[in-house]
Amino acid sequence: MAKRRKITAPSAEDLSRIEEEFRRETLHKPNAGIAPISQVAAESAQAQPVADNEARVQMAHDTADAKRFRAAAEQGRVIEALPIDSIQPDVLVRDRTVIDPEEMAELKSSIADHGLRLPIEVFTRREGRRAYALLSGFRRLRAIKELHAETGEDRFKTIPALVRDPEALGGGFAAMVEENEIRASLSHFERGRIAVIAAQRGAFASTEEAVAQLFKAASKAKRSKIRSFSVIFEELGDLLTHAEGLKERDGLRLATALRAGGVAKLRRALEEGQAATPEAEWALLAPVVAGLEKSVRPAKGGRPKKPAQETVSETALPGGVTLRSERDGAGYLIRLQGKGVTPALLERAMAHLQDALTGDEEE
Repeated sequence: MAKRRKITAPSAEDLSRIEEEFRRETLHKPNAGIAPISQVAAESAQAQPVADNEARVQMAHDTADAKRFRAAAEQGRVIEALPIDSIQPDVLVRDRTVIDPEEMAELKSSIADHGLRLPIEVFTRREGRRAYALLSGFRRLRAIKELHAETGEDRFKTIPALVRDPEALGGGFAAMVEENEIRASLSHFERGRIAVIAAQRGAFASTEEAVAQLFKAASKAKRSKIRSFSVIFEELGDLLTHAEGLKERDGLRLATALRAGGVAKLRRALEEGQAATPEAEWALLAPVVAGLEKSVRPAKGGRPKKPAQETVSETALPGGVTLRSERDGAGYLIRLQGKGVTPALLERAMAHLQDALTGDEEE
């Protein structure tokens, strides 16, 4: 039978010795009783410098500034220096059809001496070779490009720009029209032209809606005149050489003659004659207009009756695309139809057609 061991309480000397040994063993392990993750967090916190009150205030200001900058950028209120070659100028067809050479020379001189004080407006492109498309500032962009071509200076390689979100194509047309209405009044023909193009591009359901939305601040009488000149652009825009010089009264008579069914006669008069001035061009049209006024009771409004379209040729292409050429009283049309037709395909087709007709590459 084993002998029982007698247990005695440690003496004061023993307790002191045990305590001393414990201190020596744990001296290099601070916070030994804390869990490892807590110890790591504590050591990391101790390693970080303690920021004073001034530093904390500055950090708060920096955070607030960053939030304001992000908000401003999202709202298109941040001016950026964009390379001029990254901007496609003609994605939106411009409402201004004539640029005065003297005004352009004055603008270039001002930019060369004082820089560009008013930024242009662009929007990000989803397709195409350029990153941005011009929204407003066509003359300013053109002036900067010409200055760079003439001088080669690096300061004209970029242009100050605001990157906008036009929300829809209609918003882009409206912004462009609004700028030119404020800065330089458009002619009735230019107003009618941009309304037709905006409707053709799908920004509005019809030309009438385009006029109503683009020129909503105009009087009812002014919108009526714009609609009349939009008819002129639709039916004769490809043949008129001096449309901007057409007087308002003559333009209204011409629109009435078009509505009365005179499209073919008026187009023939322009095709067979030559006009070096606005007066000479009106002289070609005036006899036809006068004859229509006498023989036909003019319509009060609306669109001219469209002649029937005749299919000239039709070809089925791979990928579910049908290519059709058509002819009507106004000329020839090329139509792409089918499930395979996309905006990218249309853009490529237009580029190839332009190259084939002019031999020019995209700017």
